[in-house]
Amino acid sequence: MQLKRVVITGLGAITPLGNDVKTFWDALEAGKSGCDMITHFDTTNFKTKFACEIKDFDITQYMNKKESRRLDLFAQYGMGAASQAMDDSGLEVGKNVDADRAGVIWGSGIGGIHTFQQEVTDFNKGTGIPRFNPFFIPKMIVDIVSGHISIKYGLRGPNFVTVSACASSTNALIDSFNYIRLGQADVIVSGGSEAAVIESGIGGFNAMKALSERNDSPQTASRPFDKNRDGFVMGEGGVSLILEELEHAKARGAKIYGEIIGGGMSADAHHMTAPHPEGLGAANVMKNALKDAEISPEDVDYINVHGTSTPLGDPQELKAIDTIFGEHAYKMNISSTKSMTGHLLGAAGAIEALACVMALERQIVPPTINFETPDETIDQKLNLTLNKAQKRNIDVVLSNTFGFGGHNASIVMRRYKE
Repeated sequence: MQLKRVVITGLGAITPLGNDVKTFWDALEAGKSGCDMITHFDTTNFKTKFACEIKDFDITQYMNKKESRRLDLFAQYGMGAASQAMDDSGLEVGKNVDADRAGVIWGSGIGGIHTFQQEVTDFNKGTGIPRFNPFFIPKMIVDIVSGHISIKYGLRGPNFVTVSACASSTNALIDSFNYIRLGQADVIVSGGSEAAVIESGIGGFNAMKALSERNDSPQTASRPFDKNRDGFVMGEGGVSLILEELEHAKARGAKIYGEIIGGGMSADAHHMTAPHPEGLGAANVMKNALKDAEISPEDVDYINVHGTSTPLGDPQELKAIDTIFGEHAYKMNISSTKSMTGHLLGAAGAIEALACVMALERQIVPPTINFETPDETIDQKLNLTLNKAQKRNIDVVLSNTFGFGGHNASIVMRRYKE
């Protein structure tokens, strides 16, 4: 069977760095932090008081106010991003795309945590009589965002949400890629969204000692590879990429941002939350992605790493890169855009895939900001794109995302060529 080629023809972004693709990329290239003190709730009694929040988001740009009340915040971010991407793509059901051949595959790790917390808190304040909002369940469930996107645009193809913790939206992109290259769909609206900057989200990750507590300097708290990193910074938002079969895109004259050429998955099979100490799962997922893309390690120019700014995770991922890429590891650029966006949990793969697409288009590697003190456990000869974006020829990029439970996913993209 001849596999079909899959290209990216639409982009949308609701991010801590800006609520459209251009603003997001300009901030990323400039090395700006999206982090500040939390405004969503009172952090007086919390160990971590900062996050990469969405600013100035207006859902009524994408749907009417009454309808928006039926969506949790994570779904609102997803709808905003998907709406932008659909507008950007120029797709119109019944005109240049068959509704039965177009679907939605989304990713989210936590889903409607705002709704869950609010409903349970309200119940506990009451009489004990179970009087829940009739939209409680439809707002909370993780799959509802793909359902809302399909309803808005009348997309009747594959429709589901992947859940694999912080690897969720990379898995969604890989699934979308596979459905199209196997000929089961022409277009998939993919991406991910998350909105966990809330008491239960911050408090829960604080209890695990996973979050940075650098409250005196939130903008510098996310510092991947720095010796003084002390945990990740929570982010939120939604990002959408439209994936399309190449000939379908060409036939309608679509703008092509780049091409997806492979995806890999693996499991650490090691620990509930900690990465494998030798980076075994991370090495395997990159090896699998390169094999699927039918390229060699020497073909990769840039890796957008998972790079969460945790003491354990950062060196293990770089150890895995050394295992797979050998001497070529010193010829590539490596960077962690989480230093600017924070960690969007289930939406991390989508926002980092967008960063990779834009790096391919602009031929610029976004930086790893906030680096001050070298860590002796990290090979300082690696080009970690520290503190400043770098121009270079970029033909192939790889993006890594790893999740609690040992879930690993990597996706490979390249510049589009006939």
